Amino acid sequence: MPVLDGRPDKSTAHAWLIRPPRPVTSRATRVHGLTNAALAERPTWTEIADDVSTRLGTSWIAAHHAHVDYRVLTAHLPQWQPAGVIDTLRLAKASYPGLPRYTLDALIEHVAPDLRAAPAHRHRATFDAYAAAQILLAMAGRYETWDLLIASAVPPGLPGAPEPEPEPTLW
Repeated sequence: MPVLDGRPDKSTAHAWLIRPPRPVTSRATRVHGLTNAALAERPTWTEIADDVSTRLGTSWIAAHHAHVDYRVLTAHLPQWQPAGVIDTLRLAKASYPGLPRYTLDALIEHVAPDLRAAPAHRHRATFDAYAAAQILLAMAGRYETWDLLIASAVPPGLPGAPEPEPEPTLW
């Protein structure tokens, strides 16, 4: 979900349903509500990959457990490189130490963002992205600078991660 002027921007958001290369499992149908029949006429990943890459551009991305999303996106879009990757799970652990759980559901309960305008429903990408954006904005207010937020939010090894401090030397 794009964030513009400190709010999730549904007007520029986009979501795609695709026809997966393998059948949807019954478990996935229970969680997401998507069936093989509902996806049968949807485009394949190959048909939308260029559009996804163009829309992502070189912006920062944010996701809950972001290394998973980043790994999937880079596997499907090997030429794509974001400016950086913010992990709302990592940021939540730094922002709210001591919570018993850091799942998206637990953070929705803890932060209590206004999700009345969220598209779709829980466990659909558009809803989860909207919720994660609202939670990110709530946590961002706890940091005085972008650099402090990034130091807490970007996992080492992912784009945008701060450079490690050089080891002191004797010379």
